[in-house]
Amino acid sequence: MAEATCPQHFIDLGHRLCDEAAVVIKEYFRQNPDIEDKSDASPVTVADRGAESVMRKRINETFPDHGIYGEEFGSENTDAEFVWVLDPIDGTRSFISGHAIFGTLVALLQNGSPIIGMISMPILNERWVGAAGQQTTFTDYRGTRPVQTRACPDLKLSTVATTTPILFRDAEELAHYDRLAAASKLPLMGGDCYNYGLIANGTIDIVLESGLGLYDYMAHIPVIEGAGGRVTDWQGNRLNMNSDGQVLATGDAKRHAAVVEFVNS
Repeated sequence: MAEATCPQHFIDLGHRLCDEAAVVIKEYFRQNPDIEDKSDASPVTVADRGAESVMRKRINETFPDHGIYGEEFGSENTDAEFVWVLDPIDGTRSFISGHAIFGTLVALLQNGSPIIGMISMPILNERWVGAAGQQTTFTDYRGTRPVQTRACPDLKLSTVATTTPILFRDAEELAHYDRLAAASKLPLMGGDCYNYGLIANGTIDIVLESGLGLYDYMAHIPVIEGAGGRVTDWQGNRLNMNSDGQVLATGDAKRHAAVVEFVNS
């Protein structure tokens, strides 16, 4: 993350985007909204589109010179210094099924690097906020507090999570995950963006995923790194707007290189 402190008015807008998206999402949750299939066969609902619409409208009203990259309505002005990256519902399958483990992801990039990341869980009323120059905070029924990842000196003691094996693009990618999961103490499936927040909280150690879009991972970088962890692609390279969707997140930054080596061995 950048060393400079992130301006508070950008953080305030991020909160407002999450709050306004939550209003739309809660209106449709467990109301059996119509489901459509996008070109990649992934599902989308009126809640996804409605939530992104209100966020885009708010950004355009507040900072009309900022760019936007959203999952549902594409990009605008992405050569701007500041670009907001939006995923209105990360975990649409969970939303459709009535599960509460889905979230809204908001990131702000400055010259291509994320300086704000928010993971907002609208039904659980929980939210992680990572911002340049600040320690990550987590809000739940206990209030808001700083959080810290945990040390994990041995892979055999780790908790390793992924959303679903379906996201791995081929048998070779799946084999990499299977080896990592088999070497861990507690492999988990499901969770979408929630897993990344739990890394920041120090209750999950590693997330390995593939097939993700820019809007799926940018918010996680400030959240996890602001809590002491690290997020890269599978080769250990910094994620950027042109990354291929392979994501490796670890809570123990000192062990990240060792996990990269194990994944690729």
